Amino acid sequence: MSTVIPSELPLRERKKLRTRQALIDTALERFTANGFDGTTLDDLCAAVEVSKRTFFRYFDSKEDVAMAPTQDLWTAFLDELRTRPLERGPLLALLQHALLAALDRMPAEGWTDRVLLSRRLADRTPSMNAHGLQFCDRTSRAAITTLRERFGLSDQHDLRLRLAIDMSVAAFHCALEGWTSRPGPADRDDLAARLRDAFAALPGTVTMTVG
Repeated sequence: MSTVIPSELPLRERKKLRTRQALIDTALERFTANGFDGTTLDDLCAAVEVSKRTFFRYFDSKEDVAMAPTQDLWTAFLDELRTRPLERGPLLALLQHALLAALDRMPAEGWTDRVLLSRRLADRTPSMNAHGLQFCDRTSRAAITTLRERFGLSDQHDLRLRLAIDMSVAAFHCALEGWTSRPGPADRDDLAARLRDAFAALPGTVTMTVG
């Protein structure tokens, strides 16, 4: 699951990226083979030949390294919200475009395989799910802060912004669930297509009637 490190980066930065990627790959391989609780932090650091001090420069916990593939996507999403050109239009469309752009920024080689391993681990590891909920909450709050600052939205009691973020997260999880359960090799384009479909279903969800 090697990732191509951009050659134009300074040597120091390339080494940091290689170390971080080695920690992610080794963690996912060891957790999958031996179980999340069956692999200690000492085991992981020894396998990558780094110290615990070095590990904590990159990650806060075993859960953090195990969930890095999807967390990297949401970190890129926040960056997209901060840097995308300001355009007027539906908020959900902006969020969709930012998330798709973040997905496009993920490594072409290996990232989808890492996501699959991470999600399968989370399905049987309660502490990873708890970590994921905390990360999701922090990311949602950061997105709200960014949007309020960039668009001058000062009304703290306007629920629409939080609900738009929550719907975007729900659309992603819906797409991810269908994507991870499909047979065959992991494909980033398929995940993007499923994400578009999920966003397209949101307006109809709001107006859906029953009975």
